[in-house]
Amino acid sequence: MTRIDSKFATLKAEKKSAFVSFVMAGDPDYDSCLKIVRGLPAAGVDVIELGMPFTDPMADGIAIQLAGQRALAAGMTLNRTLQMVRDFREGDDTTPIVLMGYYNPIYNKGVEIFLTEAKEAGVDGLIVVDLPPEEDAELCVPAIAAGIPFIRLTTPTTDEKRLPTALRNTSGFIYYVSVNGTTGAASADSDIVGPEVARIKASTDLPVCVGFGIKTPETAQAIAGIADGAVVGTAIVKQIADGKPAKDVLAFVNTLADGAHRA
Repeated sequence: MTRIDSKFATLKAEKKSAFVSFVMAGDPDYDSCLKIVRGLPAAGVDVIELGMPFTDPMADGIAIQLAGQRALAAGMTLNRTLQMVRDFREGDDTTPIVLMGYYNPIYNKGVEIFLTEAKEAGVDGLIVVDLPPEEDAELCVPAIAAGIPFIRLTTPTTDEKRLPTALRNTSGFIYYVSVNGTTGAASADSDIVGPEVARIKASTDLPVCVGFGIKTPETAQAIAGIADGAVVGTAIVKQIADGKPAKDVLAFVNTLADGAHRA
């Protein structure tokens, strides 16, 4: 059983939905980011998504684009992202960490080397937003063979014809993108999201987590009430962009986590 499987099993037994947080690795710098990442579990985060900085993040809105630029300017690389996971694992061997980003840095490093080092570092899953199912041989299948779940995105435009393809080779959980557009572009509406989550769950036994457009504890609670988890990224990244100290960022994260766990 992976850390992701174990976490969702525990939450299910406790009749809770998951709270999943995203931060960009190395934003605003390595040490500041690591301090925040290390504090996320105590702030109520069940699964950590750690962004892999990339120069052309096509699925992301301006806040996460700028976070990636700040991280890259501060010297962040894919190798240092893996080192951040290792540093986190020194004090936490239970909280799942999912790397989220784009294929280009992984391709340039080399898939086999990347997967070997990611597994050794303690990575629990991958979300690579620009690799569709038709490209599973590139990374998805090798990742599964290496024991690293490959988490797929589904969207409002993933219809009944496309859904089986999107679910193929997916493991860990399903990430449902609640709105059309980039991250932070709009607000999630639980009345609209609910039927879509139910439709996906009818086709898979995997947990379904909903992200994009969750900005407040109230929205986190509403979304977590109709899904297996709520994912927040942009709202947290904006706290970091505003120069908030780690304790204030984590206090904000805690309000979102409390909202999700109240569902």
